[in-house]
Amino acid sequence: MSDTGLIGSILAKIAGRVAPPAAPTKDDLTLLAERHGTDKAAGHSYTQHYHRHFAELRDRPVNVLEIGIGGDFDEQAGGNSLRMWQDYFPKGQIAGLDLIPKPNVKGERIRTYQGSQADPIILAQILTDLKGAKFDIIIDDGSHRSEHVIGTFYMLFQHLADDGWYVIEDMQTSYWTPYGGGLTQVDTHQASMPFFKSLVDGLNWQEMHRPGYQPNYFDMNIVGMHFYHNLLFIKKGRNTEGSNVVTNNVFPNL
Repeated sequence: MSDTGLIGSILAKIAGRVAPPAAPTKDDLTLLAERHGTDKAAGHSYTQHYHRHFAELRDRPVNVLEIGIGGDFDEQAGGNSLRMWQDYFPKGQIAGLDLIPKPNVKGERIRTYQGSQADPIILAQILTDLKGAKFDIIIDDGSHRSEHVIGTFYMLFQHLADDGWYVIEDMQTSYWTPYGGGLTQVDTHQASMPFFKSLVDGLNWQEMHRPGYQPNYFDMNIVGMHFYHNLLFIKKGRNTEGSNVVTNNVFPNL
């Protein structure tokens, strides 16, 4: 046998003894999503990101609001993700809002509301039922129309607790004209993606040379933004850390 053949034979034997790479381990939330049949796992691959950001909250008595219960216009369908959240947060209270009544979506710690996310009256009712508390997690998986996504964010972000998360799913609709988006609007605030991108600079509002600038609510209360494929996480908190160079939005010697 030639040296080349001998080496090949040895390598083949070694390869036969080496176990194939193990399949990636699924996180707890992905397993729950599969158990409950929600498309947040297989359909969209969102659960890996949710688990990354939410794992530290699992043992807390969180208040969760999800806009969009699922099942489209079928009153007998939906609720899969609400049940997933109920299992993932064993001490959590889970609320869901949908345009269509969902009488079969029930759970010990699940309550549902019927109405439009664009209706301030139903949103006010949901907040009233919190009895002075705030949401720790708000997930917008509703109409996906840009005007609704932006309007709901304006109405609800102030009712999110510090260290809480505001999540928007299916951000691809920002580029689709039937949802009020489109590529012609990428440089305007009419579509959801350019609107939220415009908030990124506010993370560093203290560093800008803008004499007399008064930070807005989002400048002062957003401490992190995480963009993924079709998915956005916004972290709430007090963004008050000062600059070590700029004073009162005036860069020295400019």
